[in-house]
Parts: sequence; structure tokens; C-alpha cells
Amino acid sequence: MKTEGHGRTALITGASSGIGLELTRRLLSEGWQVIALNRSGFPEGDALLQASLARKQLRVYRADLTDFDSLKLALGQLKAAEEKIDVLFNNAGGSFESLGFSKQGRELHFEVQTVVPYILIMELKEHLRRGASKTVINTSSNVFRTTRRFDPDTLERPATFKKLFGPYSTTKLAMTLWTRELAPKLAAEGIKLLGVDPGPNNTLRSGKTSGFPFYMKPLVRLFFPPPSRGASRLYDAALGASGVSSGAYVTNGKVTELGFAEQGRKVLERVRAIHEREFVAGIAAHAVPDAFRGVDARARV
Repeated sequence: MKTEGHGRTALITGASSGIGLELTRRLLSEGWQVIALNRSGFPEGDALLQASLARKQLRVYRADLTDFDSLKLALGQLKAAEEKIDVLFNNAGGSFESLGFSKQGRELHFEVQTVVPYILIMELKEHLRRGASKTVINTSSNVFRTTRRFDPDTLERPATFKKLFGPYSTTKLAMTLWTRELAPKLAAEGIKLLGVDPGPNNTLRSGKTSGFPFYMKPLVRLFFPPPSRGASRLYDAALGASGVSSGAYVTNGKVTELGFAEQGRKVLERVRAIHEREFVAGIAAHAVPDAFRGVDARARV
């Protein structure tokens, strides 16, 4: 039995921490229905979240986004229970501490930040069409402005790893490029798609590992704003960017040109092929390289 849509409904991935958590709190406080797609649970001491869970204003579907079997199960439950989605916030991700691979055999940043957002859009298009806003916000990052070379063929199995400025940066760029390429097709179906940079945010959490380089951590703690700032930028883009064309990359509230735009079609073709062959058809991906067996392949979202 589907849950009736009362008012506006948002789906947020990675909603239990950082920017996603602040966005969840804001939307709930404004009366939104919030669907959370997370691997981890919400803070137990938060009165707003616990009250919203109790009255089913906040509904949680648990999944490891790096595991297609887990994601398929959660999406099946979600599609059966939910009536519509007004705004999809593809927010899950993060800068991981070391090189790791998903169950499907691809580098973690690439799987979570480039491939999974595409899968979610394709799998949830009918729910988006039933919504009023019909909007998708892909969380991008201005850090890829430091990228000097970009080769889509190395995204799945990078030869080297660098915190923040390596796979995290290039996979955010890849996602923003396919956002630009896919947007005209989705616009023809009535769905608006944007890549939005939430800006720098202090998402460091006590006792948690971090993908920030060691020399940046003091700067992050001292000078970066709280994640509520990034949440506001995503919120504003979803609800206040009526004049912004679908496919745009928005940073600090302004449409910004992308480098490496000529590579966008190649990235889109690759994520489309992964969705169709591995997620829909279920053909197995490459095995994880022997050297990396045992590496934690769970997304920290």
C-alpha cells in the first residue's frame, strides 16, 4: 500500500549526517515529507528527527549504495510504498580516506558519486513525474576546479590515489558533466536537473575517519562554515532557481561554465551502460582486484 503524499516530498540520499542531515532537518521543520535513503541511522538524541520518524513524516530506507543488491532491495521497497517525489537530492558521498572498491569492482567515489545518482534518477523517474516540482539536485563540488587532466577511462580503476583532490574531485566532475548531457532528455520529460556546489563545509565529525588531507583539517575546523550552509545552497537551488536552465552547474548561486565539457557524452554513455547491463539486466561487473580484496567497500554516507 502506497503512502499518500501530503504536501511536498523530498528524497535525500546520505540524509543521516553532514549536509544531508541539515537539509533533512530544514525540510521537516517546514512540513515536508522526507524519504531518506541511507546506510546508517539518524541521531537518537534529536527530538525533531525522532518525532518525525514516529509520525512517519520521515521515512527511512536502508541501503549500502555501493552494493547493487542492497540498493535494488531498498528501491523496490521505496517504489512500492511511496506515491511521488517532488525533489530528489542526490547528496550521498564524501572524500574517503583511502582507495577502495565497491562490490561491483569499481572505485568507491566513482560508484557513489557518479554512477548511483544516475541509477536513482532512472529508477525513480515515474515518482518524479508524479511530483509537483519534478526537480533533481546532484550535489557537486567546486574542488574539481583544481583538476588539470581528466580521463574518463581511469575513473573506475584509478592508478593513483590522493585525498580530496584525486578520485573525489574527478568523480564529482564526471557526475556534473553527465548532468549537463542528460538534462535535455529529462527536460523533455518535464524533469529539471541541476548540479549544485554546496561550497566548503565543516563536515568533520569527532571519532570519524576523514578524507581531508591532514594539512587541511585545522583550516576546516577553524574557517569552514557548518553543513547548514551547504544545505541552504542545495535548498535554494531546488526551490529558488526558476530562471536557471536545466543541466546548469550552480556554484554560490551562480551558473558557472564547466571544463572538459567534451567528455560529458562519454561519461554519460558509461553510466548508462552500467545501469542497463548491471543494475537492470543484472550482468556481473568486473571482480575486485586481488590487491584490494578486503578493503572496506561501504560508502560512508
